[in-house]
Amino acid sequence: MHNHQLWMKKAIEMAKKAEKNDEVPVGAIIVKDNKVIGSGYNRVVNDCDASAHAEIQAIRNTGLAIENYRLVDTTLYVTLEPCMMCVGAIVHARISHVVFGAYDQKTGMAGTRENCFDKAYHNHKVEITGGILELNCAQLLQQFFKKRRKN
Repeated sequence: MHNHQLWMKKAIEMAKKAEKNDEVPVGAIIVKDNKVIGSGYNRVVNDCDASAHAEIQAIRNTGLAIENYRLVDTTLYVTLEPCMMCVGAIVHARISHVVFGAYDQKTGMAGTRENCFDKAYHNHKVEITGGILELNCAQLLQQFFKKRRKN
């Protein structure tokens, strides 16, 4: 659990980069052998790309770094529960474990609204751990949207 908290703090740092760019503050890192091998944060608005979620950015950056689209034996840390699109990318990338912070009551697909990881038709199984530094991750999002509504 301690390592999960350490890595989630790194994902939170990435989320803060998104916020500085006026993006929804979601950050992600990918860890293998106790080392960060890739990272990303939301870039949907700045890239004019609906698929530029933090998880997708981290997967793309990691694939380029290791020169392989298969991210076997890795753990993805993300500050918000993955959506359906990100679940698909995570499964196709063969990520072994997803650790997320805040639960997403609207579109969370790692168990909150649905568990899209746990489908019989997937030929790859992903371990899920949720709620790591949940309060920190949720507050970052809440403060962002509160500030946005105020403006």
